[in-house]
Order: sequence, then structure tokens, then C-alpha cells
Amino acid sequence: METGNEINEFDIAFEELETAFSVWSISGDIMREEVSAIDKNVVPGGHNILVTSALPYVNNVPHLGNIIGSILSADVFARYCRLKDLNTLFVTGTDEYGTATETKALEEKLTPKEICDKYYKIHKDIYDWFNISYDYFGRTTTQEQTMIAQDIFWGLHRNKYLLEEETQQLYCPKCERFLADRFVEGVCPFCTYCDARGDQCDKCGKLINAIELIEPKCKLCSTGPVVRSSKHLFIDLPKLQPKIKEWFEETSNSTDSCWSQTAKVIASSWLRDGLKPRCITRDLKWGTPVPLEGFTDKVFYVWYDAPIGYPSMTAHQNINWKEWWKNPDDVTLYQFMGKDNVPFHAIIFPASELGTHDKWTIVNHLSAVEYLNYEDSKFSKSRGIGVFGDNAKDTGIPSDIWRFYLLYIRPESQDTTFSWTDLMNKNNSELLNNLGNFINRALVFINNNFDNTIPQMNLLDIEKTLLAQINREINAYIDLMDKVKLRDGIRHILSISRIGNQYIQATKPWELVKKDRSDEDRLRAATIMGLSANIAALLSVLVIPYMPNTSNTIQKQLNIKINLLPKDKRMHCLLKSGHKIGKGEPLFKKLELKEIEALKERFKGKQENTVSNGIPEINPNFTGDELNELVTQQGNKVRQLKSEKATKDVITKEVEILKSLKKRLAEVSSQQK
Repeated sequence: METGNEINEFDIAFEELETAFSVWSISGDIMREEVSAIDKNVVPGGHNILVTSALPYVNNVPHLGNIIGSILSADVFARYCRLKDLNTLFVTGTDEYGTATETKALEEKLTPKEICDKYYKIHKDIYDWFNISYDYFGRTTTQEQTMIAQDIFWGLHRNKYLLEEETQQLYCPKCERFLADRFVEGVCPFCTYCDARGDQCDKCGKLINAIELIEPKCKLCSTGPVVRSSKHLFIDLPKLQPKIKEWFEETSNSTDSCWSQTAKVIASSWLRDGLKPRCITRDLKWGTPVPLEGFTDKVFYVWYDAPIGYPSMTAHQNINWKEWWKNPDDVTLYQFMGKDNVPFHAIIFPASELGTHDKWTIVNHLSAVEYLNYEDSKFSKSRGIGVFGDNAKDTGIPSDIWRFYLLYIRPESQDTTFSWTDLMNKNNSELLNNLGNFINRALVFINNNFDNTIPQMNLLDIEKTLLAQINREINAYIDLMDKVKLRDGIRHILSISRIGNQYIQATKPWELVKKDRSDEDRLRAATIMGLSANIAALLSVLVIPYMPNTSNTIQKQLNIKINLLPKDKRMHCLLKSGHKIGKGEPLFKKLELKEIEALKERFKGKQENTVSNGIPEINPNFTGDELNELVTQQGNKVRQLKSEKATKDVITKEVEILKSLKKRLAEVSSQQK
């Protein structure tokens, strides 16, 4: 009879083996009661988890990098917290105020509200398809937003953390309007990037006051604006810096801190350089109104206003919202975002909360990621480069596969790249041949040889070793997930199925059930496959945060329902002898190279046609947004060539292309006006 000792790959202490075996037969809690989101209130004195993801601008369709950067990462962690039976509230939604919405409304000849209604539905449909388990998916254009934003404002005003200043602001004489930051572009004063926005440089990442731009231009008509005075309100960040610094150092350096290194570095650099007063008002119509006399013709700037969307979205759904947002003793707040959102969540929003002197729930753990790139370029909606949320489902690839791969390459410490070939390889090797193969062979074997019934099991030393190995993987998984190391957590799930495959391969149960084998051999095969089915049940729980649909399918095939992790971090016998299972079916489909090559071709983007002088023929149907993105990309290219000291003729050619694009953008903007 095969003993299978060859799978014992490392030494395990006797006590660990015996503990694994003794715990195996103990039944644990397997089900958590589902609570309606509308009734989800704080448990006094309990461990309550509040999860948010950075609010996407409503006027943009999110690409894969946006999705993994915030909402998908937040979803995985929220699902994990529920697996631990923690009272968890997950809040997100769309950021709908500001110049970005006004710009989109002008382009599409709609009102700002019509734009918000249109794109809110697009966003929600995308996130629903990706199976995001938010409790509230809200909007910032609500009465609750106005109430809370103004209440925080009055707290800052009352405590003298606001400054009034006459500012020099850019005014377009042709458009007859003050130009908000996103209506201006020019050369960055810090790095000389030629297509910086009026609020921030996409190249060096520094925040900019539009007045500081070199060679500014109105984005609507390309006219050079003039400088005029306008009175605005500023939050006095220098005065608040001691409070912010004390809070940041205590929070980010605590022993249980889950601040990502990216978030800590960005926040630290802001504090190190010294905070500057930041303007919180704008000369716009579309936004939360400023309630102070003398400023009622202005609205709050989105940097101040948008993060307040988290409590306002909660308040819109839950009358007891203050239990979550004004309760730092009982609530732990986790926030997820891309690195470009760190300053607003690590400095400006906490400063606004601290400045009220009220007892606000302030972020405890901030998980920010780097950028996800697409193949050998960047995502571009206008040029059709890369997969965006609204066309991911049209690829025919299930949402669970997208979730798995995005989390597998989550850019936790450095930029990563989406690759179609790598997606195919990971699906075929890790999901199809590893995880799916193990679960399917275990269930089908029981279907065919044990009448769909979990057989009697008699565990030997080899099984004790196996249980101890799996317990180590469970502990590593939980430890990583507790620290919001989502990318590494998934690898321990795959390790467990790999151990299971090795176990089956080493013990060869198919030989033990042959007609000429003894009853002892058949009992041995029963033990191997009964234990394997139980490992499949464990895997169905561990994959819930990553692949919830796959988990449901596995549990349906196993005829079980489990939504809790073992509290002792050890494997239990979830499927007792005599338990009837369903029919085992393949969980994953092989991705073929031909299919992947077709998708790669489909999403490679528009190829520019060039004329004899090397200047591209610009598609006359390009929108203002598409042209603006092309201008930004071409500006990046010119800057890169200059930094690399390319030859003058090469740079001149690319500059001419940039000028041609800008000219066309000016024409389109003028027509839209």
C-alpha cells in the first residue's frame, strides 16, 4: 500500500502534528448571519470595521488600473473582514461636483446633473458586474453632502482655521469667466512638463496654483487668460500641521499599522516640506455652496468636498451614520486608493476633521497602490488602449478571472503591468491546472467511487502532516490579509490546492479502488478523497474575498454553505462522513492563445495614420476629451525626448505633432463653446 511519505517536505514538530489532528474533528462556527445594510449599526465596544474606496470622478469610465487601485481592493478586504465575523460597513460612490463634471457637460451638451445621472449608472453597472459588495454606493450630489460639508466648514471657521485671501486668478476674456484649475493648462513651474493642469502636474505630481503655470491657456478656447482678483477661503494647514503630524505619526507607526509604504512616503514628504494654506473655494456653479456671507457665489473645491462623500453617503442611507463617523473608539477605518489620492486622504481630509475639534472617525489604515500599466503603454479611453470597466464583460472572460488576475498583479509596492499573455498563463496554470484541477478531481472521484457521499476517514501520520502544512498556510493567509497584503494572500490559497494536488498524486487513490485491492486499500482511498473534499471546502471559504462566484459554485457542488473563517486558524472537518455532495464540474475554462491574441489586437488602440511630413492626420470625430488626452500623451513624449537629449530634428518633429494636436483641440473647444 502506498504511504505517500514523499509529500512530507519539511519537518514539523510533534506537538504541531497532534494539535492539527485534535482540532480536525472539532466542529466550529461556519455561518455568519447576513445583516441588511440599512440596519448595519455599530456594536458598542465591539470591533467595527469601516471600509471606503476613493471616489471616482463620475465623468470618467474606470479602467482596470482604477478598479484594482481602489474599489476592488476595498471589496476584497471588506469581504475578508466579514469572513472573520467582524461588523463591517463598506461605503463608496461617485464624486460628482467640480470642474471635471462641468467640462464633460459642455462637451456632451448636457447639464451637469444629466451628466452625473448618466455616468453614475455606468459606474454602478461596472462595479456590480465586478461583484463589488459595497453596503452603500452613493453620490456626492445630495442634501446630506451639503449638510455635512457645511457643518465641517463651520467647525473650521469657528476654530479659526480658515483664512480669507484676495487671490490672483486666471480669467478668460473670450469665455468671460474665471477659469477653475481644470480649465487651464500650461507648463509646470517645477519640472517644465508642457501639459500640466491648473491644479496638479501629472508628471512630477506636485500640486499647483493655476496662477503659477507658465504659458497658461484656456482649455475651452486656447486663449491666453488674464489675471484678475477674486476673494477665496483657505484652510490654514500650517496652523493645523502640529495636530496632523501628531495624528499621522501615532497612526502610521502603530504596531498594527496597515499603512502601505506608498501612502506613508507621500504623506511624510508633505509634512516634511511643510504644509501650505490650501484654497477650499472655487468660482463655479456646480458644487456644494459655501454658506459664509460674501462667498455665497462660490462652491467648495473638490479636494475639500469629495472625501466628505464617505460620511454623507452613509448618512444618506443610515440615520445613525454618526455611530460610524463620529466614533473613533469603536470604529476602525480602512481607506483604499491609488497613490494620486493620498494627499487628500492623508492630509486634507484628516485636517478638516481635526480642525472641527469634534470626535471624528479618522483613517486608521491607508492602503495606497502604485500604477497599473497596460502592456507596453498606458490605458487610454480616447485611443482605445487597454480594457475599461464598460467593456471587460464583453471579452467573454468571467468577472472572477478579472478579479483574480488584477489582485495577483496588484501594484502594492511598485508599478505593475497588465499582460494578456500573463493573464492566459495564470488562468491556465494557477486556476485551471492547480486550483480547479484539485477540486474537480476530488469531487468527481467521490461521485464515481463513493456514491456522491463523503466516505469514512481514518487519518494516518501522513494526513496529520498534511493538516499541519495546511494550517501553516491558513495562518500565513490570515496574517497577510490582516496586514492588507492582498496580493500575497492569494498565493497561500494556491499553495493549499498545490499541496492537495501533490497529496493525491503521491497517494494514487485511483489504484486503491481497483477491484483486486483489499478493503483496507479502499478505506485508504476513502480517507484520501474525504480529506481532499474537506480541503476543497476550506478553499471555497478562502477564495470568497477574491472570487466570490467561484466560491458559490464550489459550495454548491459540495452541497454546503460556509461564510466564516476558522477562529483558531486551523482546518476543521467541514464535511462529515455520510454528507452528500453534488456533481463535480470544471470550475475554469482554458484560455486559448488564439482568443488572447484577438483580445490583444482588439484593445491595442487606434493607430495614427501619418502624412508625408510626419504629422498625424487627426480623426475629425475626436472629442475634446480625446484630443486633450492625446495632447497630454504627446507632451509626455516631447518631455521624455528632451530629458533623453534626443537630436534636435527628432524633438522638432514631435513638437510639431504636439502643436497640430493643440490647434485641433482649440478648434473643437471653440465649436463646443
